[in-house]
Amino acid sequence: MTKTITAHIHLDDFGRAWIDDTNTKVIEVVLDKLANGSSPEEIHFQHAHLSMAQIHAALSYYYDHQAEFDAEIERQVQAYDQLRDKVKDSPLRQRLRAMGKLP
Repeated sequence: MTKTITAHIHLDDFGRAWIDDTNTKVIEVVLDKLANGSSPEEIHFQHAHLSMAQIHAALSYYYDHQAEFDAEIERQVQAYDQLRDKVKDSPLRQRLRAMGKLP
């Protein structure tokens, strides 16, 4: 069962923040803001299914819980780096390198 946190935002059973009536997590909007420096209007252009109120609510929720979001983003970056390092020398990459298709 989900718990309503604020207008337009709810938490799922795992504690992830979602934008109401969408299939969009708050962290997705936050990453657009952080990675691209997107304004709410630019985010709306990229995610036309979100209302401006939903976008502002997501950003507001992020700023109210910034430390937790920033820690989760860092955790995801580290997990990605570990996976990338694991496959860096995979047999497929070695064959592609031998064929001259990868540096």
